This record gives sequence, C-alpha cells and structure tokens, in this order.
Amino acid sequence: MSYMGKSVDNKSSEIRRFDVTSSTSATHTLSWTAPSEQSLIVTINGVKQHEDAYSVSGTTLTLTSALVATDKLEVIGINDIGSTITPGPGSVNESQLGSDSVSTIKLQDNAITNAKMADDAVGIAELSATGTPSASTALFGNNAWATVSDVSGLTSVQYFTSSGTWTKPSGITKVIVEVQGAGSSGSAANSSNTRNCAGGAGGYAKKLIDVSSISTATITIGSGGAGVTSYPSNAGGDSIWSDGTNTLTGGGAGAAGTGNYYGGPGGTASGGDLNITGQHGSGYLNGKGSDSMFGFGGTYGSSSGSSTDSFDPTGYGSGSAGLYIGGTTKNAKDGIVIVTEYK
Repeated sequence: MSYMGKSVDNKSSEIRRFDVTSSTSATHTLSWTAPSEQSLIVTINGVKQHEDAYSVSGTTLTLTSALVATDKLEVIGINDIGSTITPGPGSVNESQLGSDSVSTIKLQDNAITNAKMADDAVGIAELSATGTPSASTALFGNNAWATVSDVSGLTSVQYFTSSGTWTKPSGITKVIVEVQGAGSSGSAANSSNTRNCAGGAGGYAKKLIDVSSISTATITIGSGGAGVTSYPSNAGGDSIWSDGTNTLTGGGAGAAGTGNYYGGPGGTASGGDLNITGQHGSGYLNGKGSDSMFGFGGTYGSSSGSSTDSFDPTGYGSGSAGLYIGGTTKNAKDGIVIVTEYK
C-alpha cells in the first residue's frame, strides 16, 4: 500500500555517549559540541533528567546540582547528519588538516596575528629570502638578507680644503656637491680715509650628481684674498668641481677699494642646482667683512690704524674687514668643497 501524504526523508543520525562515575562536580566536559539541550538525554543513576536540570554550552554540560561520589552520570547525544557541529576549542590539530587545506585565498585580511601564532611558528627556514642570514645582516623589504652598509642611503662625507682629486668610494652612486668660492680681503684707507672697505664673500653652488658612470673629479680650492696695507684689496680665487660631465664653480669675491666706499663684490656661482652669489662687502669706513654660507666675515677693532685693528674671518669663503690708514687688513678665508656620498 502506498503512503499518502508528505514523504518521510531518509535521515541518518550520529549518536555519542559520555559516562561519568565517582565525580562530585556539577560541570562536565563532553567529547563533542552539543547543539542544544534538546540534543541530549541525560540520566543520573538511570533516571532521566528534565531539560531544566542541566544546561549545555559548546562542550560544557552544567548540572543544577553537583553529583555525589556514588552517582553514575550518562549522557547520550544525538546529532542529525547535516547539522553543523562546531569543534571544541583546541580540538583540531595538525593531523586533522589536509595538506594545503589552508590557502591564501581562504584567509581574511589580518586573520593571522601575532597572538594567533605559536612561538617560533615561522623561522628563518620558512623564509624564501636571498642572501645569508647572520648576526650582521638584516632582512629588507626586497626579501634579501644584507648588511646595513649594503643598503642605499647616506654613507660618507669628504671635505676638501685644498686642491686635489675626489675618487668615488666603492658602491657610491650619487653625491651632493657643495662648492664655496674664496672671499676677498678688505682694503686699507687712502689719505682721505675713503677706501677702507670690507671684502666680499665667495659664491656658492650645490648640486645632486649621479656618479654611477663617474669615478673621479678634479677639485680646485680658491685662496682667500691676502691682506693689504693700501687699496685696492686682493680678490678671492674660484673653487671648482669638475668631473668631465659636470662643472660647479663657486666664484671668488672681487677686490675691495677699487673706488671710494667700494666694498668687494660677492663672487658668482654656476653649474649647480642651486647657485648663490656671495654677499657684497661693506663700503663704509672700517666695514665688516661679508659672511659666507659657512660662517662669519672679519670685523674691525679700533680706529688707531694698527695691524691689530681687525679680527680674522671665520667662515670658509668669507671676507675680511677694511681698515683706516696704516692698518694691515687680514687675509680673507679660502673656499671649500664638500662631497656628501650616497649608495
């Protein structure tokens, strides 16, 4: 005879059992995660317990009253096949995971944090980096082990206070070159005290240069104008960087006292990304020497006309002060070339 009405689906169930003896606790940990109280049949000493006599949360079964040592607790769990069973905390280990079962595409952004990783879970062996790890190397963003000295950045600075040759150190690819021309000396006054004018400062040039294909450069350092007892004074010399491709010139300052109240004109500059003309010397009586990019010009003292009436300039490329009749002006300062080197 055929069945009338809605057909009954064939459905399998999974049955689990949990036994406890000699316990005096109200809390017990099941070996599975129970979906609800209704999925359990709980008996104590063969007596079925009503649902309000216990509660379940995950794998934890809690009785309303603690057992006594002679009680026998039996728990039968029935889970329908197809229902979701959540594994208990810590119940899934390496042996239960298939090879490559967790892939990048299955991981949410920020799903793995430091707190979720076991100590030493990722070691050097798991890193597919190039180079050799050691106490003197570090792993950089290009996934390569390298010493700090091999990394691009500021490496060294060379200062030239006399003419010579710059030779590129190993690994250097770029330099910033600063060229400061020499200052001019001040002049001593004529009989009417109208040409005691201060010296000017040399010009300054600065440039970033790619030296990947440059190995050397010729450095020229300009000499500061020598001090005088009359007028006009002595001009400063040019400072130059020349590498065959780039030429930077910090021009020396011009002579002072070529005319009444005529201070030494500042030196010009060329070839740099930045070119600054030096400060013009003061054209007034006993004028102060011009400051350069690297420090102060000379100053005068009293008006007695002796050789000690002025003080030396201090900054590379700065000018010296002018003096009254009979004084001897100080030498102006030489130029300088500074090369800041980068890998």
